[in-house]
Amino acid sequence: MSKVKPAPLPPDTVIGGYRIVRKLAAGGFGVVYLAVDNDGQQVAIKEYLPSSLATRGAGELMPVIQPEKLSLYRLGLKSFFEEGRSLAQISHPSVVSVLNFFRENETVYMVMNYLEGASLQDYIITARDLKKEKVFRESTIRSLYDEILRGLRIVHQHKMLHLDIKPANIFITDDNRAVMIDFGAAREVLSKEGNFIRPMYTPGFAAPEMYRRDASMGPWTDIYAIGACMYACMQGFPPNDAPQRLEKDRLSLSLARLRAVYSDNLIEVVEWCMSLDPLSRPQSVFALQKELSRESERRYTKLSVGEKVRLQFDNILSDTRGTARKAPGPGVKAK
Repeated sequence: MSKVKPAPLPPDTVIGGYRIVRKLAAGGFGVVYLAVDNDGQQVAIKEYLPSSLATRGAGELMPVIQPEKLSLYRLGLKSFFEEGRSLAQISHPSVVSVLNFFRENETVYMVMNYLEGASLQDYIITARDLKKEKVFRESTIRSLYDEILRGLRIVHQHKMLHLDIKPANIFITDDNRAVMIDFGAAREVLSKEGNFIRPMYTPGFAAPEMYRRDASMGPWTDIYAIGACMYACMQGFPPNDAPQRLEKDRLSLSLARLRAVYSDNLIEVVEWCMSLDPLSRPQSVFALQKELSRESERRYTKLSVGEKVRLQFDNILSDTRGTARKAPGPGVKAK
């Protein structure tokens, strides 16, 4: 029997001087609401409410936490509060703006600019469904990630990591800005302290070190996710997750299919970002920016006849293995 998720705050609830309009989204770590301030301006409010630790009945304000989970709940609460305080110090068009954060109802609320538009994930799905050779043009990918990396560089300069960069957490606004949302500070604390490592992160975009308790994380961890997002913009779907790649790495083979579609340089950048060894990746956003700006060196090398034969043979093997599977694995939607 699945656990009942904590109920969101009802419409017209007033918290910290903001009136809740409706729920926008809910995840494992909280709920996001559309709200209005005293001047009638729309804002987004994120409430810390981890569904694995807290419950709340319909119409209630206060979360209920079991005594044995209280210390972990408070640890995540502290991290969420620190995340809000850190983000409030960052002013960059590619980083979600935190306008206010406050404690109420024995939890924490983060007030952010309300963004109108769609996620990069929405755009990828739409472009993929058009079945074009290129999901996104190379010039689009380069300009998009140049914008995102400018914001990520500022985040890292503030000694923060995002830890959950993926197309669903890159928002393309109606005024054509790319904005990183949903930073993962509280998520990281809970994954270290509780036995929740695997569910914390999105398969395909999480670096190998995120699956290990003893691993060191840094800018290179977010850079792996950036590479995976670029891959998704090129292929139309995520790369294999890190544990699969550690068993049998097919990244180079997948990217080889894109030769002559995307430049050698862009393909090499993605491979560099997604190195399984953290030390083999760019160690800073600046290093990645420098390489990504080398547009003048675009070469489009075509596959040789031998490579085409090998790829076709590999496709046959993949199709054979695919039909042998009885059901999709965890996290994979059946078509």
